[in-house]
Amino acid sequence: MPAVDQLVCFALYAANRTTTQAYRALLEPWNLTYPQYIALVTLWNDGDQTVGSLGEALQLDSGTLSPMLARMESAGYLTRSRRADDERVVSVTLTDRGTELRTELAHIPQCIAAGSGITDADSARELIDALHQLTEAMKGLRDHPDEVRDADAARHPA
Repeated sequence: MPAVDQLVCFALYAANRTTTQAYRALLEPWNLTYPQYIALVTLWNDGDQTVGSLGEALQLDSGTLSPMLARMESAGYLTRSRRADDERVVSVTLTDRGTELRTELAHIPQCIAAGSGITDADSARELIDALHQLTEAMKGLRDHPDEVRDADAARHPA
């Protein structure tokens, strides 16, 4: 077994924690969390969403998403309303204040990029592509662990 600092999983964990801490420091003046920020980014870029589509986009379950949206609604950043045509569906819409935050928080991506040491768009794109590939591969392991384990055992018989 390699040392912990030689494990891909630990490198990802440490990078994730440190990045989240950087976002926490940058977002603190607005009393926003990183998940709240990415919800705002999604709403700014994609417009109104249902709670379901927002949860899917952010990869958050309703048990995490609903309380977060309630806090954002209390802060005046968005509204939630049941659709008239199907009351089971809840729509999420930015308020004027939520829309104004886009300008106030426009510096955040540049701060994160500068802090990460990524200096050009090509390097950023390469990292993003590699992370997307890793995410998809790990979904395969998550969804079919026995198949991956069996394939590995076939390649490395005891």
